[in-house]
Amino acid sequence: MSATAENLPATATAAPVEERVRARVITDDPLYRAIPVALRFAPAEPLAVRIVFPADLSPEGTDNEWVFPRALLEAGLQAPTGTGDVRVWPCGRVQAVVEFHSPEGVAVVQFDIAALRRFLRRTYAATATR
Repeated sequence: MSATAENLPATATAAPVEERVRARVITDDPLYRAIPVALRFAPAEPLAVRIVFPADLSPEGTDNEWVFPRALLEAGLQAPTGTGDVRVWPCGRVQAVVEFHSPEGVAVVQFDIAALRRFLRRTYAATATR
């Protein structure tokens, strides 16, 4: 007997979620640099989200992908959250900051909260039971 979409869990048949957004890299320079960023979610990994930065920002010339808990992103829209490689906090009413720590240094990136909330809503819809 083969498995069909009707008797597989919703997470096995749900499509991945991807949201393309513009973010701002925060530096000491008063002018910020806007960059395209991909927010990704795979229903097969329902607890994780991915933020993918374009290859031209990487010294290796490859996409730079960060994977971290979806709950961290969601909580960070309300209050400062995180103590490890990824930290998130609200910045005013319409912006959120995501700070990425690596051995090479720290990157501070600002997002529109509306874009992050829209992405999170889509991730929860993708994993809703049918």
